Amino acid sequence: MTGDYQELVDEISALLDAPATLENRDFGLVAFGAHDSDDDTAMDPVRTRSILTRRSTPAVRAWFEGFGITRATGPVRIPAAPEAGVFRDRICLPVRHRGVVLGYVWLLDADPGPAEGQLAAAMEVAARIGALLSDEARAGADLSREFGAVLAAGPGRQHDSAVAALREALGRDAEGLHAVVCVTPWADDTPSVRTVTSAAALAAVAPPGAAGSLSLAALVRLRSAGHLDPAANAAERLRSAAGGTATAGIAAPRWGLDELAVSWREATASARAARAEARLGPVARWSAIGPYRLLTALPHPSDAARDQAVVTLLAPPHQDLVRTAETFLDCAGQASRTAAELGIHRQTLYYRLSRVQQITGLDLNAGEDRLLLHMALKGARL
Repeated sequence: MTGDYQELVDEISALLDAPATLENRDFGLVAFGAHDSDDDTAMDPVRTRSILTRRSTPAVRAWFEGFGITRATGPVRIPAAPEAGVFRDRICLPVRHRGVVLGYVWLLDADPGPAEGQLAAAMEVAARIGALLSDEARAGADLSREFGAVLAAGPGRQHDSAVAALREALGRDAEGLHAVVCVTPWADDTPSVRTVTSAAALAAVAPPGAAGSLSLAALVRLRSAGHLDPAANAAERLRSAAGGTATAGIAAPRWGLDELAVSWREATASARAARAEARLGPVARWSAIGPYRLLTALPHPSDAARDQAVVTLLAPPHQDLVRTAETFLDCAGQASRTAAELGIHRQTLYYRLSRVQQITGLDLNAGEDRLLLHMALKGARL
């Protein structure tokens, strides 16, 4: 596929007599044309960084998107902005297929710039690029059977065979860096999302212990472990396609396919945490869910809420006390922070905490009692 993209980018460069670059809709570099100019200003910091790191920063992306490129169906001219590192005017050719933007071709503008006829011819080439990108996304979605088999298989020979089949289907991409995304709940009749994301594979899976419900799993290619933007963007697009109150989780990035089962557990745990704790969602990363990394690993984390010490506290009449106790523990037992967070007087805080101790029989000055209460309150959310 890369060779095909390179040929099409070179064709646009020749048509417009200007070096071109192709980025996907997440601003990840796909291909770029040769640049032989002696003009140092032609290689401004934004273009240089895009080529060297194969991606643009979120700030650069937001700046360019501010010119309406995500909605445009024809060339968009963007003026230079030295303060943003853009020393030269740009022409953006949106790459679309069936109305969906899949990427962008970027060119340096000149005075005089390309004629309308030249731009029209370049847009025809951009449409061919869009068809290629769409085919690639569709090919990834067509791996649903192999991907789903890996996630559904238990340990042993069946799992090993499923991984081998997925590895063969992915080819050289199999040993690359990936992140697994979970979107839940997922309706089996949700319209096709093949053009929504460039995930390597998609599959609807029934999570363990969730009879009658489905989640969507996505395997997303990454360029580096420190840049999860492709996975985050895919998660948000898929979550939006799911509609309603769907949440999404992103596992830690891993190389190859041998630990897909671990990644799937992390992604589903993160999606559950996002549902339980609004501040984490609607898209949560495994690295950010804190105690839920442990709680979601328990067979029945909600059992913590049935502990004798907290059953009475969790009854509806005590909602203010529950919120106070959880906030107090989240704030590491610091009274001033807790009172400020809750918007109450410190004396009110102390009174509520004394009521919590009376109801639970726990001593909030004792580390183990505080740990028990904290885990029970978090478990109740799940």
